[in-house]
Amino acid sequence: MHHFRILAAMLFFVSLFSPAQQKQITLENIWNGTFRTERMDVLHSMNNGKQYSVLNFERNSRTSSVDVYDYETLSKNKTLVNSKDLGDMQYFLDYDFSDDESKLLLASDIESIYRRSTLGTYYVYDINSGELSKVADYKIQEPTFSPDGSKIAYGYENNLYVKDLASGSLVQITSDGKKNEIINGITDWVYEEEFSFVRAFDWNADGSKIAFIRFDETEVPEFSMDVYGQQLYPDQLVFKYPKAGEKNAEVSLFIYDLESNSTSEVKVGKSYSDFYIPRLQWTNDADILSAQYMNRHQNELDLWMINASNMSSDLALAETDEAYIDVTFNLTFLDDNSFIWTSENDGYNHIYHYSQNGDLINQVTKGEWEVTDYYGYDKKTNRIYYRSVEGGSINRDIYGIRLDGRKKDRLTTREGSNSASFSADFTYFINSFSNASTPTEYTLHRAKDGELVKSILDNDKLATTVSEYVTSKKEFSTINVNGNDLNMWMIKPADFDPDRSYPLFLTQYSGPGSQSVSNRWNGTNDYWFQMLAQKGYIIACIDGRGTGYKGAEFKKVTQKELGKYEVEDQIEAVRILGQRSYIDESRIGIWGWSYGGFMSSNCLFKGNDVFKMAIAVAPVTSWRFYDTIYTERYMTTPQENPSGYDDNSPINHVDKLKGDFLLIHGGGDDNVHVQNTMRMVEALIQADKQFEWMIYPDRNHGIYGGNTRLHLYKKMTDFIDETLGDKIQKPSKPQKVKIKG
Repeated sequence: MHHFRILAAMLFFVSLFSPAQQKQITLENIWNGTFRTERMDVLHSMNNGKQYSVLNFERNSRTSSVDVYDYETLSKNKTLVNSKDLGDMQYFLDYDFSDDESKLLLASDIESIYRRSTLGTYYVYDINSGELSKVADYKIQEPTFSPDGSKIAYGYENNLYVKDLASGSLVQITSDGKKNEIINGITDWVYEEEFSFVRAFDWNADGSKIAFIRFDETEVPEFSMDVYGQQLYPDQLVFKYPKAGEKNAEVSLFIYDLESNSTSEVKVGKSYSDFYIPRLQWTNDADILSAQYMNRHQNELDLWMINASNMSSDLALAETDEAYIDVTFNLTFLDDNSFIWTSENDGYNHIYHYSQNGDLINQVTKGEWEVTDYYGYDKKTNRIYYRSVEGGSINRDIYGIRLDGRKKDRLTTREGSNSASFSADFTYFINSFSNASTPTEYTLHRAKDGELVKSILDNDKLATTVSEYVTSKKEFSTINVNGNDLNMWMIKPADFDPDRSYPLFLTQYSGPGSQSVSNRWNGTNDYWFQMLAQKGYIIACIDGRGTGYKGAEFKKVTQKELGKYEVEDQIEAVRILGQRSYIDESRIGIWGWSYGGFMSSNCLFKGNDVFKMAIAVAPVTSWRFYDTIYTERYMTTPQENPSGYDDNSPINHVDKLKGDFLLIHGGGDDNVHVQNTMRMVEALIQADKQFEWMIYPDRNHGIYGGNTRLHLYKKMTDFIDETLGDKIQKPSKPQKVKIKG
């Protein structure tokens, strides 16, 4: 085992220096699975703390199983269920345990609605009896076991239902649900996309009550998209989408009592006019519900404790920020109902411990670095586990620390991206590790000291495959731009010659709090960049101001001015890079997707003296077209901040276009609407600017399906070759000027 890993590493190492006899990466390789990374799917730690379960899918037989493994030995202990033994269903795509692990909820035939929401056919499998029963004869949303596993609550056609699994009886909790008007217990489009949750209902600790949010979107403006499909007449998708400054859904909070079959509306002790309820979570006390309320500007967040027995409410925590507050999933209630909370209060994201009524007990972590994930609290050892960037903002490490903030231990040792999945009793964690030169490896560790127990799964096969292709090292560094040291990576051709001059192609995303420069293994785009490097391009990526993991000030400097400082940083960085002898400053291009497309368009227009070309995929072209929650968090409303919206929107700078521009969008993008591209195209036409563009019919924001991705990347590659690649691989010499007589 270890010999093989060393061999793989050597092969990879050799590959960096011997391009001669190796294969070239093709677009087909990238999209046909040649470089697929093996991973552990749907990992669940069993209650006993000694075992974990994984969803295994057998490609050949197209069957799936839930298998249980021992942490100690890593050997398969048993198979809980295999779809080949279930007459009714061919295979399942996801599973969920009841709290006591006696039942499994199996999902099959899942269809996407939007980014996170799905409709599916669900079955309950009783592990002891082997019985399989269908939850409903129709497709449902977000089915969730009650704490004792006797019932399942779910959403169907905008209403909430509870099914008793023993008797099969069904209770309909709400009846006013109506498409594009009222939704009960399931989020609307904008909450799903921007607050990243779909299930807006929650069981209390003893299964006697369900809290849920009701969305009244009657007055939210509608967006409509033609879906061309295969029929003679296209269909139309019409849905409620609140664009910046427009009316949001009105939300209200309810508690349903199963015993009395009655529903009560929650009224907290403060009147809010235009507000959000981005989180809902019962405490360990069956009578106390926590709910987070937030003002429309998202710079005030209130944590309420609601007593379901008398419907009184107490304000436990009120956070304010000059810019905005990020909503997280980190709120955790300990046995005594004191709670863990994360906040950027001191300028960096850190962990805090509060009493049940909101008195600060202590700040658990401190320092000029950010906590990126909170994993949980182990009451046996009185320790909190978390992930942070203390070892450098492009890296991630796992730490343990006592609840009182003492005795901090770094539990991971290798530099790169570490991510942990802890056993239920915090005895072990499975670490997934990768860096720019090591494909993902899964290893088992002891939680108390991070000691390696054994290797579970590595991607040595992938490392060997990659070593057969020409690849270059991803070089990390920082570059000083506009007074800040910005993180950067660069990929040069494998046969790089410092005496030659290469075109530069910039990739970036640049959205608030994001990170594109991180020390982890390749994603699909990285293989594309490697392919471009072998054609003779230098690829670089720079995280400018506004990106994440370097403190609140660095991130929030872009407030009310999205696209100003981020664009200035990309333009200035390219000016600096263009002075390097091996970069041809007359051939510099940039691309990006979504926020990155907004950026690449702006850079080409505003930086028309440094950028020769840009590709924008699914770009926002004016923030006036985007949704309320995301846009107003950073920009307030267009009514309050018209210049912030208009001064930095590429649609208003088309007159500056000098270089080559390729604009791409999916015609069925429910997120960044194709309206953005249509309005940009019209503006370019009226400014008499020539450009290239491509619409992928009916494709969403991800632009994939069938041959679509391959076609998209061929189109972009050809465009790069045509606009930046005219002199590639020739030594740079002074150009002779021919004078026509």
